[in-house]
Parts: sequence; structure tokens; C-alpha cells
Amino acid sequence: MHSLMDDCIALILGGGAGSRLFPLTQLRSKPAVPLAGKYRLIDVPISNCINSKLHKIFVLTQFNSASLNRHLARTYLFDTYRRGFVTVMAAEQTQSSLLWFQGTADAVRQSIPHFSVYRHRYVMILSGDQLYTMDYQEMLAHHKAHQAAVTIASIPVTAEVAPSLGVLKTDDQHRIAEFHEKPQDLEGKKSAVSEAMAETGRHYMASMGIYIFDSTLLCKILDQRPDDHDFGKQIIPRAIENLKVVSYPFEGYWSDIGTIRSFYEANIMLAEDHPAFSIYDEKSQLYTHARMLAPAKMTGTRVRESLISEGCIIGKSQITSSVIGIRSFIGSGTTIKESIIMGADYYPWHQRDTRERVEGPAYPGIADGVHIEGAIVDKNVRVGKGCIIRNTQGVQEHDGDNFFIRDGVVVIPKNAEIPDDTVI
Repeated sequence: MHSLMDDCIALILGGGAGSRLFPLTQLRSKPAVPLAGKYRLIDVPISNCINSKLHKIFVLTQFNSASLNRHLARTYLFDTYRRGFVTVMAAEQTQSSLLWFQGTADAVRQSIPHFSVYRHRYVMILSGDQLYTMDYQEMLAHHKAHQAAVTIASIPVTAEVAPSLGVLKTDDQHRIAEFHEKPQDLEGKKSAVSEAMAETGRHYMASMGIYIFDSTLLCKILDQRPDDHDFGKQIIPRAIENLKVVSYPFEGYWSDIGTIRSFYEANIMLAEDHPAFSIYDEKSQLYTHARMLAPAKMTGTRVRESLISEGCIIGKSQITSSVIGIRSFIGSGTTIKESIIMGADYYPWHQRDTRERVEGPAYPGIADGVHIEGAIVDKNVRVGKGCIIRNTQGVQEHDGDNFFIRDGVVVIPKNAEIPDDTVI
């Protein structure tokens, strides 16, 4: 049976160099950054697509994309009875363009020859580094019902948040009349919002960076304006001036994982008793690579408000308000508080000459008597005995020996080895 979603394809933008998420993006792209212990950021938009019955999915990549490509290839294998796919479209040099992607719009422009061969009427453009749950079927129905040329998903925000986002001015029919990129003056920029949003002071509609275009129109716009490389700064403002562009209001949880601080806070939020975003919703499942790992094993461990992923082995330690990733090995007498431990690709007893992955320290994990607080420990890290990782001085930015501080959060980069009794 033909459905509206059969006429739609999804383009997920892999993002740029991800400098604001450094050092998590030192060896991987933004969408490949681990999330909630066992997922990756790219799993969010792909899961939303699958749950919305949108099965033609392209992921546009460019920077540090090897691990992302490997994850997608191993994870999203659709069966032969469903005409769907997740395909990576990496930046490439061609006869028509010798340049890499110059921006979000240019990435789509250069990818037109690849996705245009598939039957579709609508193009949904998504970001690969956001945390939210959305039924794209409802957004596409909204787009069609309003006979829009372009639809932009938008979320009500407060005056404190609005200056950091793209603010839309909409009427009571959802049509967008104005677009302001990171406005510092909010005078006259309020929009019609629901009563519930108004009561919480969320009077401003912000773009979520999620768009629906009629396909023919999108190709025409990108062809006529070859020097317009960005949707938010160029394509969208011009479309609002000349076309019917409408807002699709969204009032659920949404976080743009653009900085170390936003990434840290989103993960810690997921471990709360009643998180704003739930990963336990059966109707909106979050999919990822099925690793077939053994259950987590804890021996005398005290755990409060934390996520413990499969394959972990944890000794007599204390874990509070933290996220513990796959294959994490944590010794005894250790305290982990308000931190993200991303885990490992192998166990510490796997010998280097026999394990599949040869990079990283011989014995990944957190040793005995360690104190970690307010930190992110990336994959395959070895933290030696008696180490203390805690930003007691409140430093905001710093580059150290085998560690970084970004937005006040201590980050231990992937594959690092922290010697015994180190104090950070």
C-alpha cells in the first residue's frame, strides 16, 4: 500500500569538522560520537526515520567519517522485503566540482546526482547531531496540508535561549514572515505559541535545522544560486522572501549537541529518574548496532541515577548520576560522579596480538581507588590507580597532557593512558 512517506527521502547532514566537540571529534565525525553508553548520535535521526516509516535514507559525510561509515554499514541492514536503505554519500571530487562540501546547502547540491535517481516528491533534510523524538509523518502531512514550498521544524524557546539560535517570526497560520539568525535584539520577534508554551515564557520560535522541500523546487533553488552554501544563512532567508515557507511547531524535548557542555548535560540528563528524553519508549525505539554482549556484572557496587551498559564489569565502587558505556571495566574503591565513561572496544584481558582492534592501551578501564567527577572519559582509555580527575579550580578551557578542559568539563581523549596517581 502506497503511503505519503514513500514519496519522501531523508538527507542526514554529517556536519563539519566538529571543532566545538573537540576532542571527542579528534578521531571521529560528530554523528559518530557515542551517546548514552551504547548508541551514537547518528542513531537518533535514523531511528526517527525508521519509526516514521521513512526508509530511503542518505547520510552525507566528509570529516573523519571512517568510524561513522563502519557503524552504518554494520547496523542498518534492511531486509529484502522492505525497499529501504541507509546509504553513505561521502564528499567527492567530480568533473563538475573539484571542491569538498562548502556548507550544508552545498553538501545537498553536490549529492543531487546520487539521490535524484530515486523516485520522490519531497526531501527531508536532517541534522546528524541532535537529540529528539519526532514523527516525520506528521511533519510531512503538515507540509502538504499547508501547501508549503518549504517547511521548517521549529521549537518555542525563551528569551534567554533565542539569541543563540535562528529565530522565526510566524503568524497564526504558521507562515513564516521573518528569519533572524542569532538575534541580539528580540523586540517584535515573538510568535503565536500554544498556551502551555506561553505560560513558561517560550514566546520565540527557533529553527531546529530540520527542513522539508518539494524536491523539484529544492533542485531549482540550489541550481540557480550556486554560491549559496548554507541553508540557515542563505537558502532559508531567501526562500522566506519569495516562497510560502511554513513552520511545523514542535513542543517535545530537543537538544542541539553542538558543544562539549551540551553533550555532557544531555547524557547526564538521560540518567535521571524522570529524564526529559526517554530512551525506553517502545513506540519510538532507538536503534543501534547489535553487539551481542554479555550482561553487565557488578560486585558490591553502589549505583544511583546512572545508566550501565551491557558488557560492563564493575567492582566495589560508587557510581552516581553517570553514564557507563559498553565493556567498561571499573575496579574497586573507585568513585564516579556526574561523569560519562564511554567504555571500550575490547576487554583489558584481550591480548594485543589476538584482539581485533590493535589501537589503544593494553588494559583499558578505570583502576582501583580512582575519583572521577564532572568528566568525560572517551573510549579505550586507561585511568591508573589512585588518579583524581576533577576540575576543582573551575577552569573553563585548557589543553593539558592527555586531557582537555572544554566548557568546564574535563575530557580524556580516546586511547589515552593516565599514569597512576595522576591529579587533573
